[in-house]
Formats: sequence, C-alpha cells, structure tokens
Amino acid sequence: MITAVLMAHGILAVFLLGALTHQALAVWWRPARGGGSLFASFRAVRAERYANTVIILFALTYGIGGGLIYPAYRYEVRPVLEQLRLNTVLGMFELKEHFVTVGLALLPVYWYFWKQPDAPATVTARKMLTLILALVVWYAFVVGHLLNNTRGFGI
Repeated sequence: MITAVLMAHGILAVFLLGALTHQALAVWWRPARGGGSLFASFRAVRAERYANTVIILFALTYGIGGGLIYPAYRYEVRPVLEQLRLNTVLGMFELKEHFVTVGLALLPVYWYFWKQPDAPATVTARKMLTLILALVVWYAFVVGHLLNNTRGFGI
C-alpha cells in the first residue's frame, strides 16, 4: 500500500516539477519572437494557464506526502536514520518540510497574482512567486529522492 502511495506522490511531484519549471522559464525568459525551434515554442507558452494546475498539483502532492507518507516515515524510517547518524540527510529533510509548508502558504498569494496576468504592476510579483515555488519544489524533489535512495521505505 505505501509503495503505491509513494509512487503516486512521486508521479504528482514530477508533474508539478514540470509545470512549475515550464512556467518559471516562460516568465523569466523574453518571449519568443518567431521561429519554429523547440526553445522558441517553450518560451512562447501562456504561463498564466499553469497557475491553477500548479495549485492543484501542489496541494495534492502535499496532501499525499504529509497525510499518507509522512507518518510512515516518521515512525519507521526516521528512527533508523537517526540510529545510523545520517544527520545531514535528516536535516535536509527537515528543511524540506519547512520549505514545502511555506510554499503551501504562498499558494493563495500566487493565485491572487496569477488571476490577473495582464496587470503590469504584478509582473515582478508573479515572477518572484513562481521562482520561489519552483525552487521549493526542486529542492523538495531532490531531497525526497536523496532520502529514498539513502534508506527508503520497507526497511
């Protein structure tokens, strides 16, 4: 059961990572002015269309990770990691917990600024919020894989 939930969490995390990375790069790069290359198409996407998808994926990934996977980690995996004195990995995961929770708290602000994407006064706020969320999700993704590869579930 936990393996299926962990796989669903990982798949949602990959989708979230892709959506946020695509949105972040689209808002930070200058828009494409033509040409049919892959990179021109990548930059030419309408970044505002990703906002609701990012919010839903973030909430689902957070809910599955925090509600279903975290209790098993806390009571089965973490004590073993503590006994093995893998404090660096544990500390990185503790930071992940905090960063992702801050990211969750930023979602209403993120939504507010993306619901009016044509307002020029909010361009910088949208760019910064998207970048912060993208960095949080990348950090969480890398640390989650590191923890899973260090000891994993089913100890």
